[in-house]
Amino acid sequence: MKNNKLLSTMLTMALAAPIAAQSWLPLKQHADGAADLVKEEALVLLDSTGVVVAENGSGSFTIRQVVEVRSVPAALRYRVVKYDYDPLTAFARFSRATVYKADGTKREVDVTKAVDYAAPARMIYWGARQIMLEIGALDSGDIVDYEIDKKGFTYALLSAGADDEERFVPPMRGQFYDIVPFWVTTPTVRKVYTVDMPADKEVQYEFYQGQCQSSMRLQGKRRLMTFAVADVKPFPKEPNMVDLYDVAPKLMMSSTPEWKEKSLWFHKVNEDYNSFGADPETKKKVDELLRGKRTEMEKIAVLTHWVADNMRYSGISMGKGEGYTLHATKMNFTDRCGVCKDKAALLISMLRMAGFEAYPAMTMAGSRIESIPADHFNHCVTVVKLSNGQYMPLDPTWVPFQRELWSSAEQQQHYLPGLPEGSDLLQTPLSPPEDHYFRLSANTALDAKGTLRGEFTVTAEGQSDARLRWPLIRGLMANWRNAMESELLRVSPNARMLSVDYGRDPRNYQAGPIRITMKFEIPDYALTGDGVLLVRPICARLYPSVRTYTNIDTDRPTRRYGFKDACSRLVELKETMTIPAGYTLRQSPVDERLKSDAADFIGSLSQRGNKLNIRHELTLRKRVYDAADWPGFRKAVKAHKDLADEWLVLEKK
Repeated sequence: MKNNKLLSTMLTMALAAPIAAQSWLPLKQHADGAADLVKEEALVLLDSTGVVVAENGSGSFTIRQVVEVRSVPAALRYRVVKYDYDPLTAFARFSRATVYKADGTKREVDVTKAVDYAAPARMIYWGARQIMLEIGALDSGDIVDYEIDKKGFTYALLSAGADDEERFVPPMRGQFYDIVPFWVTTPTVRKVYTVDMPADKEVQYEFYQGQCQSSMRLQGKRRLMTFAVADVKPFPKEPNMVDLYDVAPKLMMSSTPEWKEKSLWFHKVNEDYNSFGADPETKKKVDELLRGKRTEMEKIAVLTHWVADNMRYSGISMGKGEGYTLHATKMNFTDRCGVCKDKAALLISMLRMAGFEAYPAMTMAGSRIESIPADHFNHCVTVVKLSNGQYMPLDPTWVPFQRELWSSAEQQQHYLPGLPEGSDLLQTPLSPPEDHYFRLSANTALDAKGTLRGEFTVTAEGQSDARLRWPLIRGLMANWRNAMESELLRVSPNARMLSVDYGRDPRNYQAGPIRITMKFEIPDYALTGDGVLLVRPICARLYPSVRTYTNIDTDRPTRRYGFKDACSRLVELKETMTIPAGYTLRQSPVDERLKSDAADFIGSLSQRGNKLNIRHELTLRKRVYDAADWPGFRKAVKAHKDLADEWLVLEKK
C-alpha cells in the first residue's frame, strides 16, 4: 500500500461530504500514471461504504463502486452486477448507475429495471434475496459507477415485531457492530468506510492485519469516523491457508463493551422466549434413552448422539425464531428438521429434562473471532455443565454417526456460551493426535511376475474413524463392497478385492472403533524387467480421503500465512512384503526420525531374508497451524510422502 499527496487529499474528502458524481477523476488520473496498473484487466477506482447509525442501532448504508473496464473479460464480468441481502433484517436497492464511455459520452442505466429474486440457496432456505442490474454492453476503457442503498444489518437474526421498520433494528437494541473486509479481489485505487453515528454512542474498534488512514470528527451531536486505504492489490493466497479474515486487513467495530454482555443477552433472549421448555413427548423419549445409563457421560453421550443422528439438517423459514432466538422444544422434536441452532436447542432441552444445566453457545466455524465483540458467528452449539462445575461443549450438528461428542474438526475454535452468569470468549482446546489414530497393517507377497497378493487391516478412531466409516454409514449395504473395492482401484485399475470383513456392523459406531480387514490381489502391480522388479508398498497408498494431509503441497519451501488440515491425528502404517526368492533390495536401509512442535515422523525400510519391512509413523499435532509451524510440518509430511512414493528396486542376484 502507498499514499501520496493526491490520495491523502482524496481520503480526507470523505470526512466532509459524500463523494460527488465524478470526483473519482483524480483517482483515475493517478491510476493512469501508475506503471504497475497498466496491464490490469479491471481497476476499481473507488470502493466506498458509508453507514448512518440511528439511536436504535439500525444502519442506513450507501455502497458505491466505480470500476474501470480495461479488457473484454472485464467487460463481460461487469455487464451485470449483483448484491445479496436478507429481507428478514435488511432491504437493498440500486439507487443509481452510470456508464462513462471511453469516448467521453455517458449513459444512465435505468435502475427501475433491476430485478429482485430469491437468491440461490442450498440446505438453508430462509428467504435470502439477490438484486441484479444489467449494465449492458461495455467496451474497454468504459467506467461503471453504481450505488446501492441498504438498510438493516447483515446477519439473519430475529424479526422484532410487526412494524416493518423494526426488522432493521439489531436484536441488542441500540448496539451497532460491523465487520469490514479491507482486502480486495480486483486492484483498487481507493477503499473507504465511513460511520456517522450519535456522538454519545461509545464504540470500540480495531484495524487488524494491516494499516489504514483513520480519522474521527465531531459534528454537532454526531461522530463521523473514516477508515481508508489506497493502492490495494488483491490479497495473495496460499493453498490450505487459514481464512482470509484471519490474515487479511479488516476492520472490527462494536458498541457492545465486552463479550460478557453479549453472553448475558444471548442467555436472556432464549430464556424469555422459552426455547428450552419441557415437552411431554420429548420427556418420554429422554426417559427411554436414559434407561440403564448411570454415569453423567453415558447420559450426555446418548442424548447428544440421538439428536445428531435423528434430526435432519435442513433449514426452511419458520417465521419467528430464525436467528439468535432458538425454536422451541415441541417444534424441534416434532419436526426433527432444522439447522445448527435447532439441533443445539433440542439437545439443550433434552439435557435439561435429564437434570443437567445446559445452554446455547455461538461459534465461528472457519475463522478466528477477535476480542472486539462484533458478531462474527455462523454456527450454534451446546454447552453442558458437568458435576465438577466445568462446561463442556457439544455439537450435534457436526457429529452424526461419529464417536465424538464435539467434532475435533472444530478444535482451536472460538465460542461464546449464553450463560446466566455471563461468559468471556472461549476456545476449544487441541485434541491429542492419538485420539484420531489411523492404523493400517498389511501383509503382502510379491511374485516374480509382478502380482501383489495379501491382506491388510485398518483401524481408526475419532475423526479418522468418521472418515473411514462414512461411505458405509451413508451408503446402502448393497453398495458397501463397491465402496471398499474402490480404495483398491485407486491404487491400481487391475486390483481385485477377494474378501472384506467388517468385524462388527459398521453402522453401530458406538460399539467401538472401526476395524476392516480386506484380502486382495493386484496383477501387474510391480514393473518387471530382466531380473528386476520395481514396486511401491501399498500401505501408504490406501485411503487418501482419510489422510487429507497428503493434499497439502509440501514442495512450498516457505509460507507467509497460517494453514489448516482437517484434524490433528496419528498415522501408523506398517507392511511386511514377502519378495521372490533370490531378490535383494537395491536401496540402503532407511531409518528416519524427525521431531518438531508441529509434527513428528518416524520412517523405516529394511530387508530381512526375503521380507521387506516398511513402517511410517506420522504425528500431526494441530488442526490450525501458524506459519512458523510450516518447516516442522513440511519436513515430517514430506519425508512421509517421499518414502511412500519411492519405487523400491529389487534385483535378482
